[in-house]
Amino acid sequence: MAQLIDGRVMARIIHGETAVRVRRLNAEGTNPALAVVLVGDDPASEVYVSRKVAECRKAGITSVEHRMPADSDETSVLVLIDALNEDPSIHGILVQLPLPIQINATSVLDRIAPAKDVDGFHPVNVGRLSTGMGGLVPCTPLGVMRLLDSVIADYRGLNAVVIGKSNIVGKPVAMLLLEREATVTVTHIQTRNLPDIARTADIIVAAAGAPLLVRGSWVKSGAVVIDVGITRMVQADGTTKLVGDCATTELDHARAVTPVPGGVGPMTIACLLSNTVQAAEAAQHP
Repeated sequence: MAQLIDGRVMARIIHGETAVRVRRLNAEGTNPALAVVLVGDDPASEVYVSRKVAECRKAGITSVEHRMPADSDETSVLVLIDALNEDPSIHGILVQLPLPIQINATSVLDRIAPAKDVDGFHPVNVGRLSTGMGGLVPCTPLGVMRLLDSVIADYRGLNAVVIGKSNIVGKPVAMLLLEREATVTVTHIQTRNLPDIARTADIIVAAAGAPLLVRGSWVKSGAVVIDVGITRMVQADGTTKLVGDCATTELDHARAVTPVPGGVGPMTIACLLSNTVQAAEAAQHP
């Protein structure tokens, strides 16, 4: 029977570590603060932002919300980002995606100062990650690695297959695995013989956004499987169910797997808060 890697438990551990770091900064006269920018009233974004704000409060991080109407133009958003970049009381800036169609998300994200880019999306932070120079790492990949670290002590020589090449998950996860000296194969929609490639893996990170793509026959005995995907699927009786990119019920022969929900999801917010504190620490001790 495969071990379930509980992301909720690991997230609580990270929240506890973050709270300790916050108290240390408070003692030095710094109150870590995260600015959250929400443009429009997308229901899913509202839920995500409320969760992030609630977790900030629990950890002792100040959360400053900036809500803008859906018809805001790009210039007004960039002006706000510039102001937050210059505000020394703000240590992290999070722009909730998606943005309205009239706003270029890349232009907005690139405007955030790299030192305050707690999502880790700025090209400077991407470059630091790819060259092993540190910086702020994207939250979901950071969470993936913390989950893997809970069951893997030594990555050297292990074969890792990353399914999906997005800039948000697939590519950064590959870079982090390479840093651990795993041998990494990144696959994508044009990859041929994907099941055969997956069967070579000691580690599979599935981040394709394709529900139930990875079947039990794709996974060799003893592999560790991290499922980043999450999709709400309609069942035969008309109800809906959250599923991942992996058919978890077929993976009893794996060494360890993450559930959906309750695996990678809770780790993303936990790592966002950790990144915010990291940014505050860097500002306090440049």
